[in-house]
Amino acid sequence: MGKRGRKKKDSPEGMLLEMLEITDQDGNVVGLLPRGQIHEQKLFHKAVHVFLFNPEGKIYLQKRSRLKDENPGKWDSSASGHVSPGEPYPVAARRELKEELGLLCGLSEVGRLPASPETGYEFVVLFKGTTRKSPKPNPLEIEEGRFVDPAELEEWLAKKPQDFTPTFRLLWEKFGKQPVPRKH
Repeated sequence: MGKRGRKKKDSPEGMLLEMLEITDQDGNVVGLLPRGQIHEQKLFHKAVHVFLFNPEGKIYLQKRSRLKDENPGKWDSSASGHVSPGEPYPVAARRELKEELGLLCGLSEVGRLPASPETGYEFVVLFKGTTRKSPKPNPLEIEEGRFVDPAELEEWLAKKPQDFTPTFRLLWEKFGKQPVPRKH
């Protein structure tokens, strides 16, 4: 077990047994269940996504590992993951960025999405940050990753929306056009 009672995400079995908070339709915590059961029963729960940009304004996209139980092999936000029991959203965002890309940088909250079938029944909080450092993708989480110019991303999304997770498509449509935080 890792910090805060999290099962380490070092195997598909560990991922399914990870304990997460379930919420009501308003996002209030009502209990704890294993991740696999939450996904199977389509219960509301909490997640974070991070849009990481380089100083040139390109966004880092990750292609999810084919071992993932949700959206394997799809392109997604720079980093994303579930919020651990009792963990504040900003802490979860920093943890996921470190776990998935080996990076830490300043993050700011951009917006929120309500839980829905498109988000996998997750209440999603999106954060943005900028870094000059090169991401080091965790091979257990990420098949590949790269920085993409937003105009190129718009074209890719228009031509092949099926390449991306439903949550990423929603987040980019709603929040992707906002100004990129600049690192001085």
